[in-house]
Amino acid sequence: MAEGTRGATSGNGTGGARPKGRGAGGVTGVGGAAAPLRPVSTVDALAAALRDRVLSGEIEPGTPLPEQELSAAYGVARPTVREALAVLAHEGLLRRERNRSAYVPEVTVADLADLMFVRGPLEELMAGTLAGRRVPEADRALEEMAALPPDAPWSRMVAAHMALHEAMIGAVGSPRLERLYASLAAETRLGLVRLREVYEDRDVLVAEHRALLDAIAEGPADAARRAVLAHLEWGAGRHETA
Repeated sequence: MAEGTRGATSGNGTGGARPKGRGAGGVTGVGGAAAPLRPVSTVDALAAALRDRVLSGEIEPGTPLPEQELSAAYGVARPTVREALAVLAHEGLLRRERNRSAYVPEVTVADLADLMFVRGPLEELMAGTLAGRRVPEADRALEEMAALPPDAPWSRMVAAHMALHEAMIGAVGSPRLERLYASLAAETRLGLVRLREVYEDRDVLVAEHRALLDAIAEGPADAARRAVLAHLEWGAGRHETA
């Protein structure tokens, strides 16, 4: 892939780096002006491609990501690889240590149990506050999740799942709650990768989230709080079997 910028992005905003010699172009709309495409740098494109592989489970925890091998595989310079790895390390999806290649950190069952322990009070606060309300952004994320084809990369399911929960947290209107929840995002996303093996029927995951949103919308507050805690406990149990 040539250095510089590309004028195309994927529909879900993740983009993707392609091996050298394969280009990408936009599609002009019929009967009207096409929306301008946001240029994506080679660093961003490579970071998006690696992010997709991490969140789809293709790159497993502990797998080293040598800069030289990635440079050859994607046809980009090593400084580009280094910057892309830094982006993912900043997001918490990779870990970088001195004298060692970057790698995907493992989220253990104990880590997940502790993660749910911390998420519980935050989402319980969210559910009690939003009881009796629907959140359109969360409903849209759920429909995006439901519309994904069975062979869609698991990373797209992770993205829709995260978008749903983050929309509910954002609807509370508390910047501090949002910051606290955001601090758990990387571990949450890595934890969700484990679920791809226990949710072979993705409709089950969709149904669980539809039931959660309905319970919060119907209220009352106590019922909404119980629903979200049950949802997290159920998810933690499935994590243990992954």
